[in-house]
Amino acid sequence: MGINKRLRFGTFLAVLAVLAGLYYRNYEDILQKRLSALLHGLERIENKHSITNKPKIAVGYGICTDTYVDAKHLLHYSDEIGLPEHFDEINTEEELLKSFAYYFRHGAAAERYMPNRTLFDQLVNKARTFPSSYSTIGGNAAIMALRFAREGCDVILAAKLTKSLLQMIPQVISVVGGEVKRDDVHLVLEYKSGDIWGPYSSTRANRYIIHNDENNPVISSFNAFDKILSSTNLDLLVVSGLQMMDNYPFREGERERILRNINKQMVNRPLHTKIHFEMASFVDDKLLSELCNLVIPFADSLGMNEQEIANLYNSMYYGNISLVANSTPRVATVLDQMRTLFKLIRLRGRSISNSRLLTRMHVHTLAYQAIFTVKDTVWKNTMAAAAKASLTAHRHVCATSNIDIRKASLVMDESFSTSNTHGMRIPLDVDKPVSCWEETLPIEKENIPIEVCVAPVLICTQAAQTAGGGDNISSAGLVLQI
Repeated sequence: MGINKRLRFGTFLAVLAVLAGLYYRNYEDILQKRLSALLHGLERIENKHSITNKPKIAVGYGICTDTYVDAKHLLHYSDEIGLPEHFDEINTEEELLKSFAYYFRHGAAAERYMPNRTLFDQLVNKARTFPSSYSTIGGNAAIMALRFAREGCDVILAAKLTKSLLQMIPQVISVVGGEVKRDDVHLVLEYKSGDIWGPYSSTRANRYIIHNDENNPVISSFNAFDKILSSTNLDLLVVSGLQMMDNYPFREGERERILRNINKQMVNRPLHTKIHFEMASFVDDKLLSELCNLVIPFADSLGMNEQEIANLYNSMYYGNISLVANSTPRVATVLDQMRTLFKLIRLRGRSISNSRLLTRMHVHTLAYQAIFTVKDTVWKNTMAAAAKASLTAHRHVCATSNIDIRKASLVMDESFSTSNTHGMRIPLDVDKPVSCWEETLPIEKENIPIEVCVAPVLICTQAAQTAGGGDNISSAGLVLQI
């Protein structure tokens, strides 16, 4: 009897294993079909619109050489590191390790200035000894310029660079700014979702960047760029890369002088030239306050990720800096932040001379894209822009032009609410994956009609690169809207 019982139990386990295998295989087939339908739905929307003219776009400011390395190769954990800690700038290896731990555990992107050039050069040289490390063109403005050019735009880039780096820039991009003997270098420490570093595990793929820039913080290409702008008829001016000023050791009043020059450059553009400001990671509350007064009110369009919108929201609404935020915020939370910021920026602009009316906002997150556009303005094709931004997110991170659904996942919920207060519930339809609707934002006695579009992202599960993702995504979204 004992033997028979064991045989029956063994048979039961074998049958159970077969049934489980069939279930998971069936589940995997259903999931793949769902992802395939979603991909085709996004591609259909993206392909409905293309660039019929050749938009003239000027992008400022700066360029660098990005040196990529797997963070685990360069940074080694030990118990002596102690607790994670935030630093405004990085002066020692100990501060670097503590700071990296602080952001790694949250899966949050960060960018920090390292004034110690000797240490910085040592880290860059060591990073380059690893066979898997590589270097590419970097910097917000340069990455956005490359994407615009790839999409068929006529592009001007404001940057000072060496002759060798200039030779790497496609000839279709006109670079203005002059020559330098040494390019600024950004050391990009990348990690993947689920990576382990000591007791910490990353919640998503991201990167930690350190730099020792000399040209980018002082906008050394400004004068040459300004001269070109005064004689060029543009469709779009993009302002980016200003996070390089964060905690840079300026002389008293120098940073504000530079920002006022940028402000003047924005004010001097005719109204038919739209202006987009691309946000980034800021930890200097005074700099963020200066941007809220001198740059943001003079832009027609804003682009940012989930960390940056939380930081800007806290700065404008509460008056403080948010160092890290939820790396996977719900759609309703981001949409509510966008509504609040839209109202605050519009209201503040009313008391600022020569300010522009904010008419577009784009927030790119790991899981989805969200775009606001004011109805009956220059911005068009909002649905297609959201779809293109979503597809570009996967293409960039996976470093491919053809999306393989076997390397994709969907983390956006089956449905989402349009607001945390009195929002409606919208199901995710994989055949019509971009959800768009109209609503009205009341600002004092004025009602602003807007179109809202939300697109899910097919997340790349085999990340080849994370740095530059936001710049590519924002640029891809803009090209179909200008």
